[in-house]
Amino acid sequence: MKHIVVTGAAGFLGSHLVKSLIHQGHRVTGMDNLSTGVLRNLEEVMAHPRFEFHQADVTHPDSLEIFAEQQVHEIYHLASPASPKFYQADSIGTIWVNTQGTYHMLELARTKGARFLYSSTSEAYGDPEIHPQPESYRGNVNTWGPRACYDEAKRLGEVFCYEYYMKQRVSVRVARIFNTYSSGLRNDDGRVISNFVTQALTGQDITVYGDGSQTRSFCYVDDNIRGLQALMAEDKAEGEIINIGNPTEYTILEVAYLVKKLTGSGSNIVFMPLPEDDPKVRRPVIDKARELLNWEPVIALEEGLRRTIQHYRTMLLQEQVPVQETS
Repeated sequence: MKHIVVTGAAGFLGSHLVKSLIHQGHRVTGMDNLSTGVLRNLEEVMAHPRFEFHQADVTHPDSLEIFAEQQVHEIYHLASPASPKFYQADSIGTIWVNTQGTYHMLELARTKGARFLYSSTSEAYGDPEIHPQPESYRGNVNTWGPRACYDEAKRLGEVFCYEYYMKQRVSVRVARIFNTYSSGLRNDDGRVISNFVTQALTGQDITVYGDGSQTRSFCYVDDNIRGLQALMAEDKAEGEIINIGNPTEYTILEVAYLVKKLTGSGSNIVFMPLPEDDPKVRRPVIDKARELLNWEPVIALEEGLRRTIQHYRTMLLQEQVPVQETS
């Protein structure tokens, strides 16, 4: 049994990871300031004897005092708003959690001799001029725009990891996470899958930005969590940046029509202006993950969407929101 710390524990990825780690028999301490995370995501484990939750902000150094007398084996630093809707609403907080927060968690890893995993992002590649994106690609990121607070903060978080790996010999690994979806992704999150499924189930127009020809790759959360844990466990991954995502690519318009079909929705598909700096293409090269971690996704988009739609349908009905019946 390890003692594992997860920041952003009440968020989408964090809550799935916490439940997986507890199921495997570990002791888990979760931290979250609840700026975007919701405690509902942790309901099934909140009373578990091997889980402890702290509402805390990792940008504050005193938030780590709880570990003063404790041994820590692994740290998953997942804390950060992740959707444009939320990170643009709290741009300065997003910068701080990925810089000052990363520094504090790396210091905890250094003092405890713990392994450290940083959740970076495919946004580190910006609007890429190389497609698909290998880890060696340095990106095409605009520092002067509405997405920079997230993109550049994540990139600087990677720099902190590099410095602690090179100079402090902290056992660091960086996951560049591509689009991930499933239950637990807030239906007001503003990301593609959550938007489309919620709109389709409630009979709203399905909003596609631009002409829908921009592409994304969608990884089901179970595959993602397997990848993160494989990255943490693999000794050869120390000091490495590794893409975690699904290499199967879809246009946004294809996804809109697939969601419409799977929900049996009568919603119309409408087109809206493309947001500033929205990437035109996004697909990971996962050769490194295959070779070093023996990992690749196994859940296809259609199967993952079926699971996600069922969860959202149940959640909306519990909230007494009228939903369309599957035809």
